[in-house]
Amino acid sequence: MIEIRETTAGDIKNVQRLWADGDVMKFVGFPDGLAETDEEMQNWFRWIESGRPGLNHYSIFEDGKYCGESFYKIDGEHQSAALDIKLFGFARGRSIAAAGLSHAIEEAFRNGAETVWVDPDPENTKAIALYTRLGFRQKDFPDYLIGEDEEPISIYMERHKG
Repeated sequence: MIEIRETTAGDIKNVQRLWADGDVMKFVGFPDGLAETDEEMQNWFRWIESGRPGLNHYSIFEDGKYCGESFYKIDGEHQSAALDIKLFGFARGRSIAAAGLSHAIEEAFRNGAETVWVDPDPENTKAIALYTRLGFRQKDFPDYLIGEDEEPISIYMERHKG
């Protein structure tokens, strides 16, 4: 059974392990993983707690085993929410990502977003296929998401409420 719940202080070590896994983090620019200290993780969690419900982080479990995370952050000015999902390798390909991301989407819409978006690495074909199955469509990056002299290296996909 898949369980998705708001991340608590008791989940921080799980998230830290997830981020330290190079296989998990390769498509977000950290092929050797991200080595966060306990203090950095505590600071991150305080940021999550202080930002709810405009942003939130969820821990995903299957039969009590930690599988990964999903996240959203709403930009109130644009009523748009950035989304993220990361799973350990053992949890991929089993509908866990779809459940975790769907939960984050529902919560972002419930808390004020009109649009949700992802920006996968073009080589992450499995993620792109998941996003497409969940109703995301590829578009040009909105101007507010890129700097004047910046050329996006990822692709932009969005889904609207309703």
